[in-house]
Amino acid sequence: MKDVSFLNPEFFWLFLLLLVAVVWVFWKGKKSAATLKISSIKGFKAEKSIAAKLKPYLFVLRLLALSSLIIAMARPRKVDISSQTKSTKGVDIVMAIDVSGSMLAKDLKPNRMEALKKVASSFVEGRPNDRIGIVVYAAEAYTKTPVTSDKAIVQDAIRSIKYDNVLQDGTGIGMGLTTAVNRLKDSKAKSKVIILLTDGVNNAGFIEPETASQIAKEFGIKVYTIGIGTNGDAMFPYAYAPGGGFLFRMMPVEIDVNLLQTIAKNTGGKYFRANNNSKLEAIYAEINKLETTEIQELRFYDYEEKFRPFVWIAGLLLLLELALRNTVYRSFI
Repeated sequence: MKDVSFLNPEFFWLFLLLLVAVVWVFWKGKKSAATLKISSIKGFKAEKSIAAKLKPYLFVLRLLALSSLIIAMARPRKVDISSQTKSTKGVDIVMAIDVSGSMLAKDLKPNRMEALKKVASSFVEGRPNDRIGIVVYAAEAYTKTPVTSDKAIVQDAIRSIKYDNVLQDGTGIGMGLTTAVNRLKDSKAKSKVIILLTDGVNNAGFIEPETASQIAKEFGIKVYTIGIGTNGDAMFPYAYAPGGGFLFRMMPVEIDVNLLQTIAKNTGGKYFRANNNSKLEAIYAEINKLETTEIQELRFYDYEEKFRPFVWIAGLLLLLELALRNTVYRSFI
């Protein structure tokens, strides 16, 4: 029976005693049968009545009754299990994402920004028990979505990331990091993490990245830094095309590796370099493993007892056997 368990399954060992009882009754019946040798039994032959033929089945009724009692003692019951999970060591994460024009470079497919959006979306999906926020920055920075446990909002924010003229173009790493720190500084989470991604060098903003990293350290925030871009040259946008879109040309990739390493080291984080799509995916997978969340699962059990029908069956079978022995089969005993 589906979803049925037994509270006392050890009672099923009693079925061995029933087997012994069957063997003993069969052996005793043969041994106690009287024998008489005569030349012919033709005169003694008579057609047995139906009652006489069914007499041996009285013992079967008793066996069935005892079997039902054994099953009842094993306490069959239907189990309905529901579970509830809660985070006992939650992680608050802010992804600070560079949205400067260089993020449209095509060294990652189809470009850096779209490749990042795909990986970031998968990362969020893999963190169901954490709160996540999104900060975007170029020369300036702003919070696209505050730290929240509503993953639908975070996913919408990631999908809507694009290069536009809302922010002044440039790369203000200090601005992006400071804005992310501001989102986490009052967090009560056990662990606070910033994933800072950029594809260039700090050339804008009025807050130095080193200063921002010291502020992050003071608030106990760990910063993982990611430099995104191939080694060598890549196709960068440099002007708007007359018919819409951008014009591209080969330009050298410049990432301030030393700065990103310093930020990560100052805050207890780690620096990564993503020079292709697969490497970017591997980086986010590694961060996902480094920042684990302890989950406590609460399980609720609703039991529906199923032993009563077996008790009723056993009682009815015993009553039936008793009634037959004292009525129909009284003269046979």
